[in-house]
Amino acid sequence: MPTIRIYEAALCCDTGVCGADVDKSLVEVTANVRNLQGLGADIARHNLAGDPTAFTSDETVRGFMHTVGSKGLPLTVVDGVTVATGAYPSLEQLRELAGLGGAANSTGAASSTGAMPRTELGLTESSGGCCGGATGCC
Repeated sequence: MPTIRIYEAALCCDTGVCGADVDKSLVEVTANVRNLQGLGADIARHNLAGDPTAFTSDETVRGFMHTVGSKGLPLTVVDGVTVATGAYPSLEQLRELAGLGGAANSTGAASSTGAMPRTELGLTESSGGCCGGATGCC
């Protein structure tokens, strides 16, 4: 089974349910990762604030951070290959990457999303996670 790792910018929490502004992408990726872990997928998230060693110990991630920096996060890597930058993959995309193809959509039909699109760097707005502003952290 493929190894999926998602590397994220520095956040005080991974759920997105803290502070005044809820980050829907964090809520979704948290649920998606837990869903796939429950199905036996080898998937994990690494937060720059909580797990900086993960960013320096992986050659692909280290090179990405040296070249692009944290502005390009999140970064999704499957078996050492970068598959997405700047945004989180959808549940269907993660299922395909995990080798759990034939993902059912909300109607129960099989997904046919094909190859995963790559998000261009710098085109997504950074939410800053749940930290910052006048609200502080969780």
